[in-house]
Amino acid sequence: MITPEEVILRMTNKYGLLKLLGVVFFVQAVTALIGGSIAFGPFESSAITSSTMDTIANNTLTIYISILLQMITAVVIIVLGVAMYLTSLHINKTLATIALCFYVLEAGMLTVSQIFVFALSETSQLYVTGGYTSLVPLSNILLACKAFNGKMAIIPFGLGALIFYYLLMKAEILPKWLAMWGIITVPFILVSAPLMAFGVAIPYVLLIPYVPFEFFTGIFIWIKYSKKSTVKTE
Repeated sequence: MITPEEVILRMTNKYGLLKLLGVVFFVQAVTALIGGSIAFGPFESSAITSSTMDTIANNTLTIYISILLQMITAVVIIVLGVAMYLTSLHINKTLATIALCFYVLEAGMLTVSQIFVFALSETSQLYVTGGYTSLVPLSNILLACKAFNGKMAIIPFGLGALIFYYLLMKAEILPKWLAMWGIITVPFILVSAPLMAFGVAIPYVLLIPYVPFEFFTGIFIWIKYSKKSTVKTE
């Protein structure tokens, strides 16, 4: 027979996990945004030139910080996937497991993309010190590989997100309106990003509706279940 103390402990653990889910949602969105904007914000370009390589070589620390943030993002993606898995597996364990695998794959692809960023930084430094003009085409290849890998990583993200948001809605962790926000807007990214990777011109406005979703969802979950955990323990 479960004692009242055990009930309180289980509820506390449950709401602790849900608060963690909210925090991870928000942190993942922040690190991804900051890491991506830091890396190529000052010199974003579709093609690498001599001046671009000079800029990259002179901003090595900035590049390294970006790589670190993106690696942290990869870890947080896995933590987020695990948190969503634990909070929704009682609805459908098979679907939750598949979604978690997609998130792990996304994190792996994000990690690989940072190898190209590091290689681009090292190539730029070599170009500046040695003046090897042949490194300019190589740098363009590295940039293209980084961009392609990053956009293709949206495929496992999108598939995993659709499954998880559906399960979180069924588990009543997210209200229907909030879950539907994610479910409706994710497909735009899921389709657009791979097409962009193959050179298809897609209006960026199609991607905007999803952008604030993770920030808002993280804050919403944390506030909602912080209040509930306080009530349950009083």
